[in-house]
Amino acid sequence: MTAQAQTAAAFRSLHQAGAAMLRLPNCWDAGSARVMAAQGAVALATSSAAVAWAQGYGDGDRLPVDRLVACLASITRHLGLPLTADIEGGYSDEPAQVGATVRAVIDAGAVGINLEDGASPPALLARKIEAARAAAASAGVPLFINARCDVFLRGLVAPELRVAETLARAELYRSAGADGLFAAGVREAGDIAALVAGTALPVNVLALPGVPRAAELERLGVRRLTSGSGIAESVYARIGQLTRDFLAEGDSAALAADALPYGELNALMLG
Repeated sequence: MTAQAQTAAAFRSLHQAGAAMLRLPNCWDAGSARVMAAQGAVALATSSAAVAWAQGYGDGDRLPVDRLVACLASITRHLGLPLTADIEGGYSDEPAQVGATVRAVIDAGAVGINLEDGASPPALLARKIEAARAAAASAGVPLFINARCDVFLRGLVAPELRVAETLARAELYRSAGADGLFAAGVREAGDIAALVAGTALPVNVLALPGVPRAAELERLGVRRLTSGSGIAESVYARIGQLTRDFLAEGDSAALAADALPYGELNALMLG
């Protein structure tokens, strides 16, 4: 078994029942990944939005795949932790092309992916998952495929139908080869409990306002909590505020407030 395959197996084990719920911060480049890893994370994910923003692109399948792959390779070069990559809808509606992208993502060092349905027919995501599973098999890496279902996030059906629709899609995606269900946008404890009870897949919840805290999610049976673009959004807000204050007042002291000292930050990048 290759080192990457071993890392993939270790990442997969973090989702098993009996393990502590996986709290997965979402990075966007090698620097943010190193800072997050230094805080004690056991694995990291990328946020498609945050990666795109860091490259000057908008979210929504706009980032060129070669930019994504280069970003992932930069992150994994010295990370030493499992990395799962958010690849949106695979940047194509052609399953074969999605498979090729997944192979490139694996070659860049990732051991998991998020692959989303968005507003597209569920059958399309199932075909993409099948292509991703075949790509992983050809690479000899037990890739963790996290199927992101956007029923709650996009309000694709009436509220009273969302649990049933998500579970129906979960079964379709499981049959196609998915390893996890990412029920992005679900907030209510009752809905979360129903999803956990209704699927054999480990359930992933997105950290959003109104979502129960980690201890309650773990009690409900959630196996994975991801920060999504939330950390990046907060960081960009801080950049904007510091820049406005600097332009308005030229206050040097404000730049040092709550800052990670130069020496400590630089040392993280030298590891």
